[in-house]
Amino acid sequence: MKTYKVKGLLTNDGFLSNAYVSVDDKGLITAIDASSDLTNVTELEVYALPGFQNAHSHAFQYAMAGLAERHATNQTPDDFWSWREAMYQLALTISPDDLEVIATMLYAEMLRHGYTNVAEFHYVHHDKTGAEFSNLSEMGERLVAAAKKVGIGITLVPIFYQKGGFGKAPSEGQRRFISNDLDNYLRLLAASEKSTQQYEYANLAVGIHSMRGVEPTIIAEIAKNGPQDLPFHIHISEQLKEIEASIAYLGKRPVEWMLDNVAMNDRFHLVHATHLTNAETDGIAKSGANVVLCPTTEGNLGDGIFPLRRFQEQGGKWSIGTDSHIGLNPFEELRLLDYGQRLISHKRNTFYSVNQGDSGLYAFEQATVAGRKAMNNYNHEYFKVGEPFNAVLIDANASLVANSSLENLPSTILYCTDASMQYGTIAQGKLVVKEGKHELIKEVAEKFKSTISKLANR
Repeated sequence: MKTYKVKGLLTNDGFLSNAYVSVDDKGLITAIDASSDLTNVTELEVYALPGFQNAHSHAFQYAMAGLAERHATNQTPDDFWSWREAMYQLALTISPDDLEVIATMLYAEMLRHGYTNVAEFHYVHHDKTGAEFSNLSEMGERLVAAAKKVGIGITLVPIFYQKGGFGKAPSEGQRRFISNDLDNYLRLLAASEKSTQQYEYANLAVGIHSMRGVEPTIIAEIAKNGPQDLPFHIHISEQLKEIEASIAYLGKRPVEWMLDNVAMNDRFHLVHATHLTNAETDGIAKSGANVVLCPTTEGNLGDGIFPLRRFQEQGGKWSIGTDSHIGLNPFEELRLLDYGQRLISHKRNTFYSVNQGDSGLYAFEQATVAGRKAMNNYNHEYFKVGEPFNAVLIDANASLVANSSLENLPSTILYCTDASMQYGTIAQGKLVVKEGKHELIKEVAEKFKSTISKLANR
């Protein structure tokens, strides 16, 4: 057993001062107290917040972060669709060993920034020729191994990717992604479940790449008749061109079609959902489905801005993800999400609900509770006996933090801290990041640098 003492522990009811958190050998919380007579205690001058949930990740894309920002001045300006072609080229080059090394580095960095769980939206399934590996989940298994090595919890979301667009065959650049039909995808899902059994803190979700990536009638079928006890993730309405194509093919917008044809509830996670009508926005909220917002990636790709104010006025729930990993700090994701809303609404009260007017507390609640649902964790209590101890640790002596009242602390942390003020991260009961460095960073970084050098894409 191990006990941590922190200056403050953020609970659902606010900060518990001078909290003692004891964990067993599996990292599960055995006790939370405001005092303790134990002698073997690790005392940390930090405020502990619930570990962040990264609800949308494409691990392999970390290898191309920052490489799509140079544009020819004599050609049509770059957009999402040209970026996608560059992404396909990377996807065609990486081996299973490469993917494991890239993901290990990425997940170590996620932990450094305070993410303790990740939903890996994984679609690079096959070998470089497009043929199946003997283990259908070879690439997914490498992602689980990467997560296990550095200590982050992972929800493996093997993605059903069938089409190259509405009514179109897949392109050659998509050959590593493709499951031809539902039976093939269910085989992949079963193999992926076996891969998750290799790590105590790994589990599974169902994933559809997009409305354009899978025949819509099959999406409806798997939603109705597929596993009902797993989260259901899907990209949707990210780009205007996608919506135009959906109307041409289906006579309806993507979210409109989903609302009419799929009985969505709170196990559904709609990623991006950028371009919505008021009826679609209200419909998602009323269905109980969640949205997953990735502000740094959405901003980088020029996707647009999700109608958050209207969505939350209808009681909508949302989480955050880092998607292409152009940014990895959850506080930055939340700030960008908030400030984008302020800029288009000309109002400052963006993060709020009828029950919560503290912007920091509201943001942490949304990102935690809806984010956990994306991982198939429906526990609303931030820290609970019997659950893993996952926490991001903020230096209690950081400039603006040191003298903040507990009442002002949540929003001070959200809006005024940076990575230098994050002391570390506890994941599954273990202090894996201390003083801003992951315990395995030297080994992990060396392998990563060697792999990226071999890929020669930078």
